Amino acid sequence: MDNMKCPSCGGPMKRNGRAPSGAQRWRCRSCGASATHSNDVAARELAAFVGWLLSRGTQADMPGRGRTFRRRAALFWPMWPMPEVMDEVFRVVYVDGIWIARDCVVLIACSDEHVLSWHLARAETTAAWRSLLSRIAPPDMVVTDGGSGFASAVAAEWPRTRVQRCVFHAFCQVKRHTTSRPKLQAGVELYALAGELLHVETLQQADWWVERFMQWCEFWSDFLEQKSLVEGRMAYTHRRLREARSGLVRLVNAGTLFTYLDPALCAEGPMPATNNRIEGGVNSQLREVLRSHRGLTKLKRVKAVFWWCYLHVECPKTMADTLREMPTDADVDLLRERYGMRAEDASRPEKWGEGLVWEELHHKTRYPFRNE
Repeated sequence: MDNMKCPSCGGPMKRNGRAPSGAQRWRCRSCGASATHSNDVAARELAAFVGWLLSRGTQADMPGRGRTFRRRAALFWPMWPMPEVMDEVFRVVYVDGIWIARDCVVLIACSDEHVLSWHLARAETTAAWRSLLSRIAPPDMVVTDGGSGFASAVAAEWPRTRVQRCVFHAFCQVKRHTTSRPKLQAGVELYALAGELLHVETLQQADWWVERFMQWCEFWSDFLEQKSLVEGRMAYTHRRLREARSGLVRLVNAGTLFTYLDPALCAEGPMPATNNRIEGGVNSQLREVLRSHRGLTKLKRVKAVFWWCYLHVECPKTMADTLREMPTDADVDLLRERYGMRAEDASRPEKWGEGLVWEELHHKTRYPFRNE
């Protein structure tokens, strides 16, 4: 039965004798191209490995309690699925970081439909954010939860991109200081003002909110200046309220609270005010993957996040292409060797994300020192 398709034109092929190795040879009925069919077992096993990694399945439910699966999976754990440069321009890009451990975070950028890029770092520093942003074409607006180092990074890499601070995170920042049931009248009023951020829909409402917030700051200024003796030192009595006020003042002064209402940005349609797209569409699913495989080492948890992101880009490569093109731990070690940056322990991802080694996997050239 002729079921082989021509790799050149896609037309049907017919059997055409055998190759010297004994493999069946096929010939295209349309263009005359000749080819042999190969059964890519490695690609099929990689697909099975990734399917398990991103599912809730357990090895205990597999035949032989997963012994065969673990032997085959050992071939794929060293792989690093890396993002490509994204030169398509989007109206909105959402950015956030998901923490794997205290000193290990994966920074992620996505659009309304797909994951765009990701970057492994030790902390949310300016250099780490710049490594992520430099691989993505500057959008019209970027939505962020206000992570440390991001403001400097976006000013350096995307100077013309407008920044929208997620209003829900701004509300939560106030809530952390006042609690949801504040006891002081100043806290009650500030908490109510922060809650109104979630319902601002016009520029007039935004201006009215800023005016009311300034009135609150002026009315309670003397109250917030009160000090008391704490452990032998004079300290502000209402420190938490002052911190909540300072956070909102910085956002108002920076002009990032109501960017989504800018008429120039909204000309082609409404813009988002929150980071819900990446929180619900990416981070929550990644946490579910990590929760389902919570026995993995830190390095393997990082790679699980990488695999999820890699399979949710707009056009992920086939498993066969992934096997051929993606770097491995050996490639990373080669880069360390070449640049003289040896790690004390190759299983410590906190050593990565800094210096030239990891930058080579994230920046301009496409794995120039890959070990063939």
